[in-house]
Amino acid sequence: QVQLVEAGGGLVQPGGSPRLSCAASGTIFSTYVIGWHRQAPGKQRELVAAITRGGNPNYVDSVEGRFTIPMDNTNNTVYLQMNSLKPEDSAVYYCHVVRPIPATTFWGRGTQVTVSS
Repeated sequence: QVQLVEAGGGLVQPGGSPRLSCAASGTIFSTYVIGWHRQAPGKQRELVAAITRGGNPNYVDSVEGRFTIPMDNTNNTVYLQMNSLKPEDSAVYYCHVVRPIPATTFWGRGTQVTVSS
């Protein structure tokens, strides 16, 4: 099993650069996909960024060039560095881990990010 705990959300001004963290307990193998989704009120949950150990990150077009997803393999922690935040980035951000075999997705409880002046 994998347990995920997010931190770092809150109220941020437009243009701000907060960093979310996701600490994972349990074994995270190199084949696992780790990343972040977000869900805004009235909208579907969408994938924001994802990465595998040693792999290249992938980003949704709306955050490309503004967000990065660094990993600390020693501490099993993945981050979401968000820059140049916009009001439309406001959402609950969820960390997730996808285990391919057996196919399972583990989710954190989410952390709210609100972009407002």
